[in-house]
Amino acid sequence: MLVHGEEPFNAEPPTCALAERLTTPLDAFYSRNHGPIPHIDTATWRLEVDGLVERPLRLSLEELRSRFPEREVIATLQCAGNRRAELIAIRDIPGEDPWRSGAISTASWVGVSLADVLAEAGLRPGAAHISFAAPDVAQQAEQAWQAEQAWQADLPRHFGGSIPVAKATAGEVLLAWAMNGHPLPAAHGAPLRVIVPGWIGARSVKWLERVTARADPSGNYFQAVAYRMLPPDADPSRCGPGSGIPLGPVALTCDILLPEHDSPVSPGPTEITGYALAGDGRGVARVDVSLDAGRTWTQAELDAPAGPWAWQHWRTTVVLSEGEADIVARAWDSAGTTQPESPATLWNPRGYANTSWGRLHLTCR
Repeated sequence: MLVHGEEPFNAEPPTCALAERLTTPLDAFYSRNHGPIPHIDTATWRLEVDGLVERPLRLSLEELRSRFPEREVIATLQCAGNRRAELIAIRDIPGEDPWRSGAISTASWVGVSLADVLAEAGLRPGAAHISFAAPDVAQQAEQAWQAEQAWQADLPRHFGGSIPVAKATAGEVLLAWAMNGHPLPAAHGAPLRVIVPGWIGARSVKWLERVTARADPSGNYFQAVAYRMLPPDADPSRCGPGSGIPLGPVALTCDILLPEHDSPVSPGPTEITGYALAGDGRGVARVDVSLDAGRTWTQAELDAPAGPWAWQHWRTTVVLSEGEADIVARAWDSAGTTQPESPATLWNPRGYANTSWGRLHLTCR
């Protein structure tokens, strides 16, 4: 793993680990945290469901497992800062981890549908958003609170966020206790986490303690201030709650996994492999690969998805000549949309949502 920080622990796998199988092994699944990893006693842990509900709930893990149908969803999670390093290469982004291409992973998640739990609680009229709260104290929110800026004074220091009711009740959103056939590891949210397929990883809150039905989006720092797309000329330190565009559904993207970037290869036929992931509710229709900066393209072979919320692997064989080779890849989705060509057109002061063409540089000799 490439470790960007020990505490909070942030690490990504090499791209070769993502190319081996459709689900990512637990020891290679990327880890994105905003504070120290909490260790929670499952025996005393309870999930509170409150807010604009008819019947507030307080559930143990055993009660969740026994009272609601078990469900399984294969879903890809992606950090909003995945491939930020490409944006940093254009213009510096202080204070943000330089994620390469590995802040994305796929797992089989097992738990109960959030929709079933909300149905048991009974949403009241006016409930438009469902918020999630966790006990981990978020470093960024703590620093903002200590700065004593008026617009930050009421923001909670723990991690949290929210999603609209329409997404929360769609069926695919899980309260999950297992991944890839194993109990959730502490680093991935044990004993319970949210899985919001098709949305940025920040909304899949780990170490979940509270689910609240609300009239408005969460006021948590990571909903109201962070994970919002700011204009290129904005100063993040001067942007208060509500600035920019809130990030939610992921955008169409693809990237190259093998060979690894800047690795030496032999001239001749070379297999290029990668992944493609469509946005919320769309599918990947095609992936193209080019050896000449997009003047001509070859269509790649695209694997069937493991499910509607999972990435798809693709591959093609190209013939490389001796010397330097620059390869690009782009995906198209079921709405006929493709990716922007250059990360320069996507630069933003927090380095989110780099969905430009996947790029690979090789030395052939």
